[in-house]
Amino acid sequence: MNLANRITVARVLLMPVVIFFMLTPVHFFRIVTGGTVLFGNQLLATILFVIATISDGIDGYIARNYNQITNFGKFLDPLADKVLVNAVLIALTAQGSVAAWVVIVIVSREFAVTGLRLIAVDDGVVIAAGSLGKWKTRVQMVALVALLLNNFPFSLIHLPFATIAIYLAVVLTILSGVDYFVKNWKVISVSQ
Repeated sequence: MNLANRITVARVLLMPVVIFFMLTPVHFFRIVTGGTVLFGNQLLATILFVIATISDGIDGYIARNYNQITNFGKFLDPLADKVLVNAVLIALTAQGSVAAWVVIVIVSREFAVTGLRLIAVDDGVVIAAGSLGKWKTRVQMVALVALLLNNFPFSLIHLPFATIAIYLAVVLTILSGVDYFVKNWKVISVSQ
């Protein structure tokens, strides 16, 4: 197994650890600032989530620049990203930090685009990530970090940054999903 794939596997293995610290009330320290309370487990979950997010860029860079692109990596890398984001969203919903409809929209779009890609692959077509999809991912990651940190430090100035970011992520999720289907409609129409 090459280095890029090892990093991807490490990201997959980080996911249950992130969720454990999100959902387990092990408050080994707490920070209270400006009405925002951050527990040690939240901070640790956020740090691990950021490491996992950064590792996505690192494994992609290594795979492309050091000729380490493999079928295993092509399969696991996007799956690892989706599982991590969706797991964190579901855990945030369980905590009451994100409305269930937000998660339903985001997860549904991921299933729909993945289904479209599977149909395309069956026809020998590869659907690359579009610019809207890349922006959607970036905004989702920023929103999730803000939500994991209870909107800190923006809560100090009473700016609902986390809420704005997650709603922007929903808008970009919908727009990028529509974009994938409009640009690749021929894949579906040919398969009928």
